[in-house]
Order: sequence, then structure tokens, then C-alpha cells
Amino acid sequence: MTLDQLRPLADRLLGPWVTAADRIGLTPDQVSVIAFGAAVAAGVAFGVATPVAYALGAFLVFMNGWLDVVDGALARKQLVASEGGDLLDHVLDRYADILIIAGLAAGVDAYALGLAAVTGVLMTSYLGTQIQAVGLGREYGGLLGRADRLALAGVTGVVAAIYPDPIVADLGVVGLLLVLFTVVGHLTAFQRFWGAWQDL
Repeated sequence: MTLDQLRPLADRLLGPWVTAADRIGLTPDQVSVIAFGAAVAAGVAFGVATPVAYALGAFLVFMNGWLDVVDGALARKQLVASEGGDLLDHVLDRYADILIIAGLAAGVDAYALGLAAVTGVLMTSYLGTQIQAVGLGREYGGLLGRADRLALAGVTGVVAAIYPDPIVADLGVVGLLLVLFTVVGHLTAFQRFWGAWQDL
């Protein structure tokens, strides 16, 4: 289960966004920075942890995810795709992941759980790029890719805005999301590692 399999569909929906970014003179790197700014703002909003802030955070997470697809499409349109741009995109994505999860954890005072969740997420992403580094190609698969995590964080923000009360074992929807990121994140990292190990 991974939304990264829907990239061909997303590519078809990108046209108006890519055209608009190109017409106003944005570069792919600038779009990457704007996407990162959305993630920073989302983390702050989730840390505030009010219903309105959760709704705003959800919107900003969705924007981060969408703009993260736009920058690559814009680079292809402008014929400026480069290793430097790819590096910038990956670095900003990792910081975005950290800030979004840190904001979620801060909002519910679950710092240890937040650390476990962000570790799972970072290991998943690390394995994706490390597999590429050993010559097997970029790995986006697994139980929970970045697109899945952003979608879940956005949906969780919407649910937390509507229903912020605890629902299971004193954990609200945000706490449950952090548990999911912890467990499934590490399982996804192991899944990627095991698949690459067998290929090697």
C-alpha cells in the first residue's frame, strides 16, 4: 500500500500548477523551498494543537506534499533537472518530515513517542536513498512511503480538528498516528532493507 504508485496520475494533474509556476518565473529549487516553508508552518500549527490550528496544519501538509511533486515536474519542464536540485529536495524533505512529526508530538506532549516515530520515518527515507546509492535504483515502495505519511498526517489533522478528544488508551488520533509511524515506519525500513539485501 503506497500512494507513490499513483505518481502517473499525479503527473497528469500537475499541468496547471507547473504552467503557473513557470509563468511567474519560479525555479524548481524555489518551489522546494516554498514546500519546506509549508512544512515548517504545519509543524508550528500542529504544535499549537487547537482545532483551527490542526485544520490549518492539515492544509499545509497537503500543500507540502503537492508542491514536492510540482518541483520535480517543473524541473523536467524547464529542462533544469540536476543532482544539486535532487539533493536539495531530499534534504528539505527530511527536515520537513522532522518538523511535521515534532509539531504533532509537541501538540500532545508525547516527545518520546515523537522520537520513536521520527526515527522510523527517517530510517524509511534513508533506506530509500541508500538502496539507490548501492546501485539498485531509488526505492519508494514499502508499507508506508512519504506520500502515505503526508496523507495520513493531513487526514489526522482534519480529524483532530473535528474530534480532539482521546479515543483509545488515552491516545487521541495524533498519538495513534505517532504509534503508526513508529511501528510501520520501522517495518517499512526493514522491508526495504530486506528486499535490497536479497537483490544484492
